[in-house]
Parts: sequence; structure tokens; C-alpha cells
Amino acid sequence: MVQNFDTRAVHLSNKEKKSFTSKVTPIYQTSAFKFTDLDDMEDFFNGKNDYLYTRVGNPNPDELGEAVAQLEGAPHGVATSSGLSAILAGILSVAKHGDHIVASKDIYGGTYELLANELPDFGIDVIFVDFTSQKEILDVIKSTTTLIYSESVTNPLLRVEDLSALVEIAKDHNLYTMIDNTFATPYFCRPFEKGADLVVHSATKYIGGHSDVTAGVLVGGEELIAKAKSKVVNLGSNLSPFEAWLACRGLKTLSVRMDRHANNAQALANALKENEAVQKVYYPENVSAKGNGAIVTIDITGKCNVADFFKSLDWIKIVPTLAGVETSVSYPLSTSHRAVPEASRKELGITEGLIRISVGIEDAADIIAAFEHALKESVLS
Repeated sequence: MVQNFDTRAVHLSNKEKKSFTSKVTPIYQTSAFKFTDLDDMEDFFNGKNDYLYTRVGNPNPDELGEAVAQLEGAPHGVATSSGLSAILAGILSVAKHGDHIVASKDIYGGTYELLANELPDFGIDVIFVDFTSQKEILDVIKSTTTLIYSESVTNPLLRVEDLSALVEIAKDHNLYTMIDNTFATPYFCRPFEKGADLVVHSATKYIGGHSDVTAGVLVGGEELIAKAKSKVVNLGSNLSPFEAWLACRGLKTLSVRMDRHANNAQALANALKENEAVQKVYYPENVSAKGNGAIVTIDITGKCNVADFFKSLDWIKIVPTLAGVETSVSYPLSTSHRAVPEASRKELGITEGLIRISVGIEDAADIIAAFEHALKESVLS
């Protein structure tokens, strides 16, 4: 036993208590894992030990990746530092310098920026087309195309993607498909089971569910996820143990949260469709028998003063993101789709009065009343 105080202060709290069993997975908040000798360390590289260094692997991120994979019906998954880093890892697992990607026009603005502005630096070409037209997709596929990319429910206009059609096109042309399933979640939709090769989530949103974590998850088959994990490790886009632990905790209540989210969103959409101060209501249909998701998007262009609307929201939070148990709103024109060229925004319908509502789990009547109040206070005379 070491006797000197300075040494004991460092080591006495680092005792292994192997007899303790925890009901939930502990947080492995460590940068590295220790070994008994050099042979024990070598066993990691021989596949006999699981962990070496947290950037390379840690039980908490591994638990998150595998848990989401199981819910999606996929064999494997990897957790990453954000939804965008999960998208990048997935793309780089199937595309390299000289390759070409066909992506849907109506996707999240951050994804658009990654594909349009960053991937060219990797030597990867991307073209954005209207995915409601199979002909437009087929017309741009060429010999260097490797991937078709879209979202199961698009952000922010909530178009429900025809996943079966995309998968069929991809298979006919020997291409991969990658689907962002953030809005639908595996509770409502499972693209991997429909034939998609890779499925990605911003786990920041409904997987974590409480607006207190930033994370991403990519799921798919063994070979592609092994390649993606290598990208995550080598690019340093691993998820921290604590963030992973938080996301796993949130994942446990995904079903009950999404039920309430979807019921409230449907009620709000129905009410706003009857409100004369709303020009248009976007809410998806036929996502699943369980519901159609938690997002309602409205356009109040020409009907209300947008600034006054946001000022009149009372307890509804204004944020640049979505999900979480609290109802919130965002303004795509100046946040999520700010980097999308103006001509493309207009073509998509990202107008000055477009507002994306992330419907929470509060009482539906209170949510409806809050939006009806804001509309009344901001309506143009």
C-alpha cells in the first residue's frame, strides 16, 4: 500500500468494485482503458479485448449504436458526435474521390450545405433533383454514381419519401441508398427493412428526446458499418460517453413520447387547417399506422406579420432546432435553410412566412390555444 498522501489522493478513488451490479449501464467516463501487461494490451489488437481508447471505442457509444440498429432492424450501428458527422461517415463509407451522389432537393439545410459545399473538397460530386419524379432521378444517374440520398420525411416541408421506389432504382443501377430517418424515427418508419443500405439519425432530436444531447447514429449492414466506424475513429467524430449515456436514457421512452408527439401534432394540424390566418399547413400522411410524426409546418405569408407572430408565442420556445418534450418553433429561412441559395429556397417553398413547429408532449388544447393566440395577434388587417 502506497503511504504518501499525494499518491493516495490520486489512486484511492480508482478502485474496481466488480461485485457491484448496476440496473442501468454505468457511464464509462474515461479517455482510456487499462491493461495488466503488454500481452493484455496486445489482445485488444487481436480482437480479444474490446476497448483501448475512447476515441476508438467505448461501451456507452457502442450501446447507443447497437440499440438504434436493433430498433431499425439493422445488424449494426455506430454512434457519432452529431447527425452531420453520422451522415459524413456514411457517405465516406460508400463514396470516394471521383464518385457522384444523387440527393433530394428538399432536405435539411445543414445536410445540403455538407453535400453541396464540403463534399466537393473530397472530390465527390453531388446533384440535387426533385425526388417526386423518378425520371429526374434516372436522368442524372451516371457511371460514377454510387449513392442515392434522401430523408424518410423531409425537412421542413414534410414530404413522405417513396422508399420502395428509391430502393428499386438503386438496386437496378447497383447503387447504395442512404436515408435520414430523424423525423420519422424507427417508431414510425424503418427504411432499412424496406431495403435502404444505410439509415442515419440526428440522435440530438427524438432519439435523445430531451434537448440535452448532441449525437448521431448510423445503422446498416456489417461491411458498411465497419467502414463507417473506421471513418469515425480516424476523423475523430466519436461520441463522448456521457452524451451517449444521455441518448440511451432518452431512447428508453421513445415509444411513449412519439405517441404523444404525434397525437398532439395531428390535433394541431387539424386545428390550423381551419384557421383563416394560415395560408397552408404541411403535415405528412400515411407515414405509419401508429402516426405521422411530431412536426407541423405552416406558411403564414401574406396572412400574418411574421415578426409579430414570433413575439406573440407566449410560452412556446423559439429555437433553431426541433424535438424535445417542449413545443418549439423555428424559422427555416434564417436558420436551418439559411445556406440554401435563394432561388432554391423559393423553388422548394421556403418562404418568408414558413414556420416549422416541433410539437411537444404538453396538453394538446394548450398547444392549439397558444398558436391560435399568436395568429390572432399577428394577423394582417
